[in-house]
Amino acid sequence: MQSQVPEKKSEHPLKHIVISGGSKGLGLFLSQYLLKHGYKISSFSRHRTDEVEGLLKAHPNDYYFSEADGSKSTDIDAFCRHALEKLGNIYGVINNSAIAVEGVLATLPEIEIERMLAINLGGALSLTRLCLRNMLLSKEGGRIISISSIAGSKGYKGLSVYSATKAGLEGMTRSLARELGSRQITVNTISPGYMLTDLSKALNDEQRETIIRRTPLGRLTEFEDVTPVIELLLSEKGKFITGQTIAVDGGLST
Repeated sequence: MQSQVPEKKSEHPLKHIVISGGSKGLGLFLSQYLLKHGYKISSFSRHRTDEVEGLLKAHPNDYYFSEADGSKSTDIDAFCRHALEKLGNIYGVINNSAIAVEGVLATLPEIEIERMLAINLGGALSLTRLCLRNMLLSKEGGRIISISSIAGSKGYKGLSVYSATKAGLEGMTRSLARELGSRQITVNTISPGYMLTDLSKALNDEQRETIIRRTPLGRLTEFEDVTPVIELLLSEKGKFITGQTIAVDGGLST
């Protein structure tokens, strides 16, 4: 059951935030949460869902969604152009789109490797690049946040390619923070622990219980654990935080 999101006004009313992979999971929850906190949201995914249709009806002036393939730069370019036309200058980007295909590298099909690289890392680079052009021209500062994973810093069998893409996001964060600091654009990465999303459905009960036992706080990561950190980074209170990878994993990576 989807958690209820409380109403609250944002410190930055009507700031435009772009979220990739916003049709379900964390991306959908962030869209719902930030809309109720006074932000404008544009988002894309390969497929729209009933929840997306509900947001379009509830927030016709503050929400834009497009079906787009995050692995195709032409799709991302078209999305960004339409998002700007609909909601105006972009203040923040949340790179959330990702896929995970488990398998040992020696036997992992080349097509699956290419898909993970294209969506998880290539798509984030393309979206960030295109949104940055507007952010720099607007001269209003901004926020770039990438959703990584505990797999980006810890080794897990069968996740070498997925881990490489998430580690790549963290490297992008550190370099971009130096590039963009003088323009008052902060760049950070959130590294959640295992969340109950499509990416972790492959875990069996034994694997899930093992992760819970190894987590000092004794449970999996929930969307509600990640959202306040993202809200902080988007706000004025987070304006001096940049170049960081912030773990939200209940101590699993400790």
